[in-house]
Amino acid sequence: MKHPIITIEREYGSGGSIVGKHVAAELGIPFYNHEILDMASERLGVPVAKLEGAEESSPKSFLYALLMNSNPARTMEDNIPVSDKLYITETQIIKELSEQGSCVIVGRCANWILRDNPYRFSAFIYAPRAWRLEYAQQTYNIPAKDIDTILPRIDSRREKFYNINTGGNWYDKLNYSLCLNTGVLGIEGAAKLLVSAVTAQPEPEV
Repeated sequence: MKHPIITIEREYGSGGSIVGKHVAAELGIPFYNHEILDMASERLGVPVAKLEGAEESSPKSFLYALLMNSNPARTMEDNIPVSDKLYITETQIIKELSEQGSCVIVGRCANWILRDNPYRFSAFIYAPRAWRLEYAQQTYNIPAKDIDTILPRIDSRREKFYNINTGGNWYDKLNYSLCLNTGVLGIEGAAKLLVSAVTAQPEPEV
């Protein structure tokens, strides 16, 4: 495939973001992860620090938000929770980035948002729990006493965020073009396999 849009969902501590960076560098295409949050921050006029807690948070329904925050002096937009505003904005940004050309996009339900894009190639990066615990400790300098609690909490948050927004199952392999185990392949090995799979993919009929 000459113009791939590569989306990556990943378990916490699996190195999925680093895999994405390697892939983007190898293919010479842009890489987007936290950069998307920065763009959303600028559009919403809200500091990144205040949006980080809302990102990958389970959204509330618009109806719930309106009922809970009903106020004649406020607009509908004002009544939408920050987490929903952020998701809507990031969805728009992801679609715009995909229209600009090939790129790698990490997280944020991008594989579902771009599900109708014929150039999308979606990957899920995972690894055994023990491997992820060690990787997260070394990479993020998290104390051993804390990481065993942090890892399942972040995984659960990402899974719930994905499932609620897409109506699907984050762990369902049918949602992805390729699933890679970094615990077996390593970061570089997973990146090389992903690049090989993407470049071997035939051009879609559009």
